[in-house]
Amino acid sequence: MKRAYKHNMMIDLETAAPEGLQGIYDAAKKGLLSCTVCGSPVSLYLGILEKPHLFHQNSKIDCLEPSISQKAETDERQEDESGFRLPKSRAIAAKVPEIDWKGAASISGNPAFMNTEKGLPASDLPYLNALSQSGVRLDSMQTKAVTSVDGPILVLSGAGSGKTRVLTVRTAYMIMECGIHANAIMLVTFTAKASKEMKERLLSYPGMDRARLTGLVSGTFHSIFYRILIYHEPIKWRKESLLKRDWEKEHILKTAGREKNLDEKEFAFDAALQQIGLWKNSLLLPDMVRPADDWERDCQFLYRKYEEYKELHHKYDFDDMLIGCYSLLKENPGILEFYQNRFSYFLIDEFQDVNKVQYELIKLLAGPKNHICAVGDDDQAIYSFRGSEPEYILRFEEDFPDARIVKLMNNYRSSHQIVATANRIIARNKNRRNKKMAALHDEAPPPVLFFPYDEEQEATMIVEDLKEKIANGARPGDFAILYRTHSMSRALFERLAQSNLPFVIDQDADSFYNRRIVKGMLAFLSLSINPEDPQAAADILPALFLKQNMLQQIKAQSILQDCTLLEAISLIKTGFSFQERKLAALPAGIKLLKDLSPAAALERIEKDLGYSDYIKKRGNEGSTAEKGSDDIRDLKVAARRFASIRELLDHAEHMRAMNAEVKKMSKHFQSAIQLTTIHRSKGLEYECVYMIGAVDGGIPHDYALDAYRKGDSKLLEEERRLLYVAATRAKKQLMISVPQTRRGKTALPSRFIKGLY
Repeated sequence: MKRAYKHNMMIDLETAAPEGLQGIYDAAKKGLLSCTVCGSPVSLYLGILEKPHLFHQNSKIDCLEPSISQKAETDERQEDESGFRLPKSRAIAAKVPEIDWKGAASISGNPAFMNTEKGLPASDLPYLNALSQSGVRLDSMQTKAVTSVDGPILVLSGAGSGKTRVLTVRTAYMIMECGIHANAIMLVTFTAKASKEMKERLLSYPGMDRARLTGLVSGTFHSIFYRILIYHEPIKWRKESLLKRDWEKEHILKTAGREKNLDEKEFAFDAALQQIGLWKNSLLLPDMVRPADDWERDCQFLYRKYEEYKELHHKYDFDDMLIGCYSLLKENPGILEFYQNRFSYFLIDEFQDVNKVQYELIKLLAGPKNHICAVGDDDQAIYSFRGSEPEYILRFEEDFPDARIVKLMNNYRSSHQIVATANRIIARNKNRRNKKMAALHDEAPPPVLFFPYDEEQEATMIVEDLKEKIANGARPGDFAILYRTHSMSRALFERLAQSNLPFVIDQDADSFYNRRIVKGMLAFLSLSINPEDPQAAADILPALFLKQNMLQQIKAQSILQDCTLLEAISLIKTGFSFQERKLAALPAGIKLLKDLSPAAALERIEKDLGYSDYIKKRGNEGSTAEKGSDDIRDLKVAARRFASIRELLDHAEHMRAMNAEVKKMSKHFQSAIQLTTIHRSKGLEYECVYMIGAVDGGIPHDYALDAYRKGDSKLLEEERRLLYVAATRAKKQLMISVPQTRRGKTALPSRFIKGLY
């Protein structure tokens, strides 16, 4: 069905513009569309694999809608009572051009499937045979990685290649087959969860028990090296001296920031804390930092003050555990020699994620024997913001000259079409080890690219596809929706919140409407309809370049002059005549907003009320991955769905509450759709993955493109690795969204997917 009535007006999908489809979908959800034949309610299908079409909400109704040409012929045959034909024009009805819907496309051009695994080889080693009989079998390259015990070895473990099995079997093999005592082995993981899982696997292997594993040092970098610190310097590294919570650390920075007049509401102290962590993990002390801009100069100042505070109050943070242990070993040759003798064999998981201080610690301890087994994949190095570098894998033979390289290239997770697509994506990176993954089955369709008009349509299409799959028997937990940054999840969160589908979101993903730039713009709208809103008055102060303590003066003026908080803003005295003139004119401008549509009001705030000036001066401070100007464009896209400012504000408040509720309820879901960033998805797998925003500016991110234009391709290559990681989370289905517009502007398909369809 292609046509329906809305308030007696004909809606024709053949001539509907792509940008109008979301509005038609929303109208149908509100029951505003009716069948042109029987008058019963109809809905719009706006999914991924089929063209948009209307259908009866009651599945038992099946009206046969006449085509336009049939209707024209019927009208031609109608005559009036005198026998004269009524004048009709066939051309007008029949010649309206049809709008071209950009349908989904399957990835094409992948090589044919070839099963390269010719059966798992039998082993002449007794313990590996015992493992095989218990169901733990290894392919030829896994066997080589397990049995190459002495000397340095780099195990290039591609996505889904069984690295956890290799690490645990290697540990068991060393103990059971080689007679190496467990207390000579250090097994380093990146998460406590991974460490626990490896111990549980080890205990399930033949002949292994807790007694044999006694003395095995297994855990994260922080947990292992913290144990060394508290053994040698228990007073300095007492647990009660640890700064555990971010708010504690941010409080120290905010106190120091007052010396430089850094406003708590304006300056991104959380991003500054992340920058300080990056410097520390790169072994850069405050005086060693070379700031690239004003932002980094402020961060360097805060870094120095932060370190001074900790030293004065005998405090330390998690990053200090590694730096402290590195200093302890470097400054005490006797202690270093003790641990070099204590540990003979080192197994390092996720080696591509190590940062400088972690790398230097392992090099210190492993020498001079260098019995180090590093397991990782340079194609999955995606944590440069934490100081990680693929270079440690790329130059492994330089630091360990006798190193052997073993490549685990069998992918046991994903179908051939997904693996082949991922290979084609990552092959374009230049700074990488040459390798290619091979799938062991070809039982799933090729990945699909689909082309929604914008973010709103993208969210609707994905949720409709999810409903269809779950209705056909899929589990909600089989699905993940991945995105480059949290800000990209706004429309999807809203659409899922309006559905009855169970879903979870990262605990640190705050509501889009709580973002600093968004809250500021919404505050203008709030004051336009409620001039006495104290929270809104506080939230607009940064945009007016006023400190938060000015709120008390505003409240005082409101009482003294018997006026609203909004009107009191015009009475503020700052000592700067230009600023005072702008404040005096502000209330009148804000009052005019309430009669505008939300989209028009936001445009007025940005251009006429000075918000763009605020963005230029303050909005882009902090993390380049979360730009303030992008938030404004996102908010404008969201605002187009609402007829009034009150509707938008109510929606924003509802979404804030829903965000908190979803986080609270997530632990009660046994199976739920996962909304998460690509970074958080690493190490996980799902039957079906939706990757959204595959356009230039989305992935690759804008800041990587900016760096590339300046001649630096390093960040662009990491962005490509991010897409590779996202693709290889999928086991059977990969759906990649390529919006035609992004944040209200025409978008170009991601350069990473060019040539795939």
